[in-house]
Amino acid sequence: MSVTSPASLSGVLDTVASDPKLVGLLTHVGESRLHVQGPDASWPFALATLAREAPVLVVTATGRQAEDLTSELTAMLGDVVAMMPSWETLPHERLSPGVETVAQRRAALYRLARGEVKVLVAPTRSVVQPVMAGIGDVEPVRLVEGAELEFGELQERLVQFGYTHSDVVGRRGEFATRGGLLDIFPATAEMPVRVDFWGDEISEVRVFSVGDQRTIPSAVPDEVLVHPVRELLITDEVAERAGRLARENAGNPELAEVFDKISQHTPVQGMESLIPVLYDGPMQVLPELMPEGSHTVVLTPAAVQRRAEDLVATGREFLEAGWEVAAMGAAAPVDVAAIAANSAEDAPEEQVDRAGYRSLASLAKTQDTLGRPWWTVSPTGIADYELDDSEEGGSAEPLLLDFDLAPAPHGDLEAIGHMMSTVRARVEEGGRVAYAAPSPAIVARMLRRFREAGIAAEAVGVDLDGITGQGRMRRSKNSPDAPPAAGTVSIYQAIAHGGLDTRDVLFITETDVTGNRVEASATGKRKAAKKRNRVDPLALEAGDLVVHDQHGIGKFVKMTERTIGRGEDASRREYLVLEYAPSKRGGPGDQLYVPMDQLDLLSRYVGGERPALSKMGGSDWKNTKKKARGAVREIAGELVQLYAARQAAPGYAFDPDTPWQRQMEEAFPFTETEDQYNAIEAVKSDMEKPVPMDRVIVGDVGYGKTEVAVRAAFKAVQAGKQVAVLVPTTLLAQQHYRTFVDRMQDFPTTVRELSRFTSPAESQETLKGMAEGTVDIVIGTHRLLATGVQWKNLGLIVVDEEQRFGVEHKEHIKSLRTHVDVLTMSATPIPRTLEMSMAGIREMSTILTPPQDRHPVLTYVGTQDDKHVAAAIRRELLRDGQVFYVHNKVKTIEDAAANIRQLVPEARVVVAHGQMSEEQLETTVQGFWDREFDVLVCTTIVE
Repeated sequence: MSVTSPASLSGVLDTVASDPKLVGLLTHVGESRLHVQGPDASWPFALATLAREAPVLVVTATGRQAEDLTSELTAMLGDVVAMMPSWETLPHERLSPGVETVAQRRAALYRLARGEVKVLVAPTRSVVQPVMAGIGDVEPVRLVEGAELEFGELQERLVQFGYTHSDVVGRRGEFATRGGLLDIFPATAEMPVRVDFWGDEISEVRVFSVGDQRTIPSAVPDEVLVHPVRELLITDEVAERAGRLARENAGNPELAEVFDKISQHTPVQGMESLIPVLYDGPMQVLPELMPEGSHTVVLTPAAVQRRAEDLVATGREFLEAGWEVAAMGAAAPVDVAAIAANSAEDAPEEQVDRAGYRSLASLAKTQDTLGRPWWTVSPTGIADYELDDSEEGGSAEPLLLDFDLAPAPHGDLEAIGHMMSTVRARVEEGGRVAYAAPSPAIVARMLRRFREAGIAAEAVGVDLDGITGQGRMRRSKNSPDAPPAAGTVSIYQAIAHGGLDTRDVLFITETDVTGNRVEASATGKRKAAKKRNRVDPLALEAGDLVVHDQHGIGKFVKMTERTIGRGEDASRREYLVLEYAPSKRGGPGDQLYVPMDQLDLLSRYVGGERPALSKMGGSDWKNTKKKARGAVREIAGELVQLYAARQAAPGYAFDPDTPWQRQMEEAFPFTETEDQYNAIEAVKSDMEKPVPMDRVIVGDVGYGKTEVAVRAAFKAVQAGKQVAVLVPTTLLAQQHYRTFVDRMQDFPTTVRELSRFTSPAESQETLKGMAEGTVDIVIGTHRLLATGVQWKNLGLIVVDEEQRFGVEHKEHIKSLRTHVDVLTMSATPIPRTLEMSMAGIREMSTILTPPQDRHPVLTYVGTQDDKHVAAAIRRELLRDGQVFYVHNKVKTIEDAAANIRQLVPEARVVVAHGQMSEEQLETTVQGFWDREFDVLVCTTIVE
């Protein structure tokens, strides 16, 4: 879900809603049928205006559209907007939906039942899938200081809600207990919380980090709501019904075992598919759950209709296939219809089908039965829905919202100039201009840009304190609730995907300017901090080596519990048992019990060789650390000389950003996170200093490190310098090459690749261009470091994944550091690099915020079965996806690939394994990357 400032555009909405076109829309409130046509930029304003008069259920074709629209409406209306996400699974599929998805659905329906939601946005999949009646009436667990909850009953309640009791909380949907402490990660929360009980009273609620399990003092939540993470809760009635079904299906041992587990209140993977036979209450669709007087508004009805038809057909196909219970390893199919037929219930087919997808026509009929309006909205000029003009109270002709669109340069430099002229004229006339930027970083950037152009501008309701390199900026005293100020540009933090030129305000969005649709959260969710090489108790296996700060290298044995204290003071504590070298020769190894709350004293052993275990209480560990310090001193002496030379060497001070630099940055198709923006500003600040830069960018895969390199490289090229981008693999070289070419295609920048995939003629031409200065950026592997490679004016070296280069290559890179700026990027920097960064020898920027809200990875475990494999592959191909099929033996991998080709003839299958030549392997993986193949059958070489 995108994150925007709640109701940050409420004042803009007030201004736009006064336009006669939207005033005219409100005259149709209550009409049973209405078709509206208008530019899609007007839809959020129209829906928000309607929501002020009546509750609204908005139906979109896809989940992404629902997420985008929810963000836009939240910016206008605040927290009265909710989204109903759809299952990742089909109703009759033997897979459970994700815990986050279920919790978000339950939270939305709970708020809807309490009258807290005025707009419910739902994709087609959520609207056509019925839910159990009363699902929104389930009260969540409220965790707030001073509340009284019996500790044992609370744990039982969490288990009933579907939460998993674990040793250490590491993901959403888990809880752990020790003494009077409860750790829980609510499925709708960004961070887990630690609840401290005094008897049965909550004395304190604190947020803590998943990484090091430590509380965060500055984060104190007012109240935490814990919603169920399963749509089907195992109540006493459900358990009793499951017990009866277990007896009735005793002839099918696997199926009987499933029902038997449920009868014992044990959740089973995919048990939601059994809702038709485990739940005997009514099923309802979303229109039935909406309050009186609500309007259902279908956006792009033709697309929604097609989507609904596909879902109905696919749902029936899966139901008829009689999928097996993969999680239970069942060999016999579980036929829900057959189960219903075996039961004593009447009309078994209807009973089963009541949980399946409904047609869009049936939903419209339900809305008519309830006496509520059913409206449709389409783009201007597209009549994709036939109106029933005989419907009493309906309008025969569509209502036109013929708004003018705001200037939309879409990244064109000349058009941006015209847009700025339009804005300047509007401001000088005393008109109102509003600009929606999706993040504080972009707010700051546009504020600076308007100021440089001599246009009055102010940031409204946006905190710019965390944005570096901006200097003093004018921040408006105006409230977001007030109309935009006259005679200035009011810049808001909000996600919007299209601007309008209305009677009273010119509304421009970041999408208008850059041409890139913002798909991501403006600020993202902060990733929990992780201690480097930290110990995850659940990931340890017997024999793994662990380093204790005081006792040295030990071997993990097991996790255990011990009773501490006596009588009423007794309590159970969990420990990690570590084995050390025996204190007596020939004797058993000594053991150390490390309490779970002292995990910060442990780290994983990451050395290249397996060392001898340390002796507890002896001098072994002290001597080892002494030797290490000596080695560090030697390295430090060499590094001091190197970096002293760097500081003394006259570096090149790059000029401040040029207009082209800003244009290239604004064409970035995503929204920069705050971490990413600060890293970019830090790099550019370093480059503008007369000292060679040596900065490390640390961030997880996919967090935006490459974009930092792209902007730094372009800045260097603008100054007439050349850039070398060093990568460890040919595949990565091609990926980076495509990224750099795509980002710089609108500018006179020459980008070349130098790797094994480039022909000899191309390589020779590239080397010649490097020496003559006609090539600006070269992206390549270690070939860039070969003897004889010459540069005419090298100014920046970007090193990606430095730890994967060999010793000789690192020495060559090190020798270059005294002359040019160096930018190193890594998700897992080598200890020496990280240590130098922490010590201040090399500068470091960290990117801890993911670029957008990530969909959870769904993991399912089951027995090997061709039917499941074929169905899973086909399902992925239907959504235009690709499949990794990991096989464990090179000897039989071709047989596995042949089997997949037989199971799924339409799939393009290719094989990759470690015994292939390096060139053949890279060619194969590159072809898969280029989507020439659908399925990659591979060994663990894929890592």
